[in-house]
Amino acid sequence: MFDNRSVLVTGGTGSFGHQFIRTLLDRHKPRRIVVFSRDELKQFDMQQKFPESCMRFFLGDVRDRERLVQAMRGIDMVVHAAALKQVPAAEYNPGEFIRTNVHGAENVIHAAIENGVEKVIALSTDKAASPINLYGATKLLSDKLFIAANNITGNHPTRFAVVRYGNVVGSRGSVVPFFDKLISEGAKDLPITDVRMTRFWITLQHGVDFVLQGFQRMYGGELFVPKIPSVRIIDLASAMAPGLPQRIIGIRPGEKLHELMISRDDSLHTLEFPDHYVICPAIRFTEDRDYANNALAEQGKPAVEGFKYSSDLNPHFLGIEEIARINKTL
Repeated sequence: MFDNRSVLVTGGTGSFGHQFIRTLLDRHKPRRIVVFSRDELKQFDMQQKFPESCMRFFLGDVRDRERLVQAMRGIDMVVHAAALKQVPAAEYNPGEFIRTNVHGAENVIHAAIENGVEKVIALSTDKAASPINLYGATKLLSDKLFIAANNITGNHPTRFAVVRYGNVVGSRGSVVPFFDKLISEGAKDLPITDVRMTRFWITLQHGVDFVLQGFQRMYGGELFVPKIPSVRIIDLASAMAPGLPQRIIGIRPGEKLHELMISRDDSLHTLEFPDHYVICPAIRFTEDRDYANNALAEQGKPAVEGFKYSSDLNPHFLGIEEIARINKTL
């Protein structure tokens, strides 16, 4: 699917972009990979890491619709990874998050349709499910925009889908590198928000693979959710620093005790597949799509009514030894 195709990644200098591009280059022969981001230094550093002739680097901000239209000329597939993501920062700077995460999503949609891009997948977050913080609310709006975009394409070929998953192990700004930094600096304890706190857990490579599969599975309008394990934050701290005391600091502004990826209300529109779920659109499109039989001929079944996919009710929890083993591979 990706051989001799042109792919653009918004926010491509981030953790996901690096892993996604490395995977594309290792497994396929793309005609062109375009990194669209606003940080010139990160782009310069990335050019040294990826000297392949198919690589292109495009300075720009997703807030700039005209620049996105220019960048997507001749593009076949887009991964929209650009976003402002820090939960406490969103609470203090809501307008900036709305401009990037919501208006930026609208601009990506417009540019993709304008250029006849074939497929677009937007990255979401578990915080978009029944959000209680500003960041989650902006990503829920983004999700809704991308799903509804399938109804405004008209005669254009562009189709849109969303991938939602939990905390990415080792990504910038996540708890693992934060704990690593404290441990390396000789911290006497590790700060824990709440001993009950749980989170979904996914490796960066698993996230990349799930997005690549999403391009193969999608018809347009799906919200894909992988089946992934949960971790207890106290177990994560114990895995990273056995014997080091843990200090309770309280939940930060906008933070949940447990994360949610599929709410009970969404379960009415949810299909279960062997390794993932699909939340089907609640709105009807001009063309009928059988989401229970995806483009890879995988078959899904309706989720049990009242089903809820949350990190505390997840049947799959990682133990301390499993967490430590995964962390060693990062």
